[in-house]
Amino acid sequence: MNNNKINGEPVTVLLVEDNEAHAELVMHSFTEHRIANKIYHVSDGEEALDYLYRRGDYADQLKSPQPHLILLDLRLPKVDGMEVLKEIKSSKELDKIPTVVFTSSNVETDAARAYEYRANSYLVKPIDHEKFHQLLNDLGFYWLAWNYYPWGD
Repeated sequence: MNNNKINGEPVTVLLVEDNEAHAELVMHSFTEHRIANKIYHVSDGEEALDYLYRRGDYADQLKSPQPHLILLDLRLPKVDGMEVLKEIKSSKELDKIPTVVFTSSNVETDAARAYEYRANSYLVKPIDHEKFHQLLNDLGFYWLAWNYYPWGD
């Protein structure tokens, strides 16, 4: 899938994750399975919003292309992941980007609130390394290869 494109653009994922070990695992898994052409990693909610709105260090759209998928942790420094989700889904420029909450929280109220804010999916990170790896593989192929977008090619 590495050479696939969506709407003529290379497949891009924005990973919003403050846990470096989890971020490395996600990026390694996506790279190994060639799920995305480019993965951009930010480590807090404020940085995610700066990236998405192309502010500050992310003003150059060549260095911060709009992602085709956002993987969003909930427990983030500076701006909480739930607030980031709420902002994404209330923005006319960003609301169509599939946003998958990818968190260690299996608290029912977190999941309910994420869906209330229009998350496209809510996934709890498996503790087991192999299950984590397989979930990422399936997730990438679902959102970036199998899912149909009416605004795509």
